[in-house]
Amino acid sequence: MAAAVTMTRAGHLEAGDLRAALAAGWADFRAQPLFGLFFAAVYVVAGVLIARGVMARGGLTWLLVAAAGFPLIAPFTAVGLYEVSRRREAGLPLRWPAILGAVRGRGDDQLILMGAFLFVLFGFWVVLARGVLAIFLADAGMAGLGSDAGAFLSSGPGLAMLVVGSAIGGLMAFAVFAITVISLPMLVDREVDVITAIITSVQTVRANPGVMLGWAALIALLLFAAMLPMFLGLLVVLPVLGHATWHLYRRAVPARGA
Repeated sequence: MAAAVTMTRAGHLEAGDLRAALAAGWADFRAQPLFGLFFAAVYVVAGVLIARGVMARGGLTWLLVAAAGFPLIAPFTAVGLYEVSRRREAGLPLRWPAILGAVRGRGDDQLILMGAFLFVLFGFWVVLARGVLAIFLADAGMAGLGSDAGAFLSSGPGLAMLVVGSAIGGLMAFAVFAITVISLPMLVDREVDVITAIITSVQTVRANPGVMLGWAALIALLLFAAMLPMFLGLLVVLPVLGHATWHLYRRAVPARGA
C-alpha cells in the first residue's frame, strides 16, 4: 500500500509552459521514436480490434458509443511514454523491460488501480451513451441504427442526440482529463497513493483553469486531426502528447529538491 505524502501545491502555469512542454515532447519523440511508435501502435490496434468486435456483435449503434468513449483510456496508454521522458530527464538507461514495466508504477499497484478506475469509467460511459442513444432512437420511432444512420443523424432527434451526447461526453472527458493529467505521470514519478495523485491533478487544473482548458482543447483537436488520415497521424501525435504531458507535469509539480 502506497504511503500518503504531504500534499503537493500546484504550481502556476502559463501559455508559454504549453509551448515549452510540446517542444520538449517533440524532442523526446525524435530522440526515442521507437518507444513512441510502439505505444501509439498498441493504442491504434486496440481501437481497431474493439471496433471490429463491436461491429460484429452490436452493429453501428455500439460502434458509435465505443468510438466516442475509447479516448477516455488513452491517458493510461501513455504511462510508458512518461517513463521514457522520466528516464531521459534523469539520465537513466532506456531499456524495454523497464519501460514496459512502468505500468506497475513504483511497485505498489497504484497505477494498476488507476488503470482499473479508467476502465470502469469507460464502461460507465458505454452504458450512459447507450441510454442516450436509445432515448432518441425511441423518440424517432427507430429500434436501432442501420442503413438509415445518415438520415437519422441529420434529423431533429438525431441532431438533438448529437448535441446532448457531445455535451455529456465532453464533460466526462474533461473530468477524466482533470483526474489524470497530473496524477498518472505523478504515479510514475513518485511513491504516492492514487487519492493524493488525483487531488494534486484536480488542484492543478483548478489553479490554472485557462491554461489547462487550453491544453485539453489542444489535445482533443490534435487527436481528432490525427485520426482523419486512417488513424496514421496518431502514430506521431499520441507519443508527442504523451511526452509533452510529462513535461507539463514537471512544470506544475517540480522534482523533489528543485
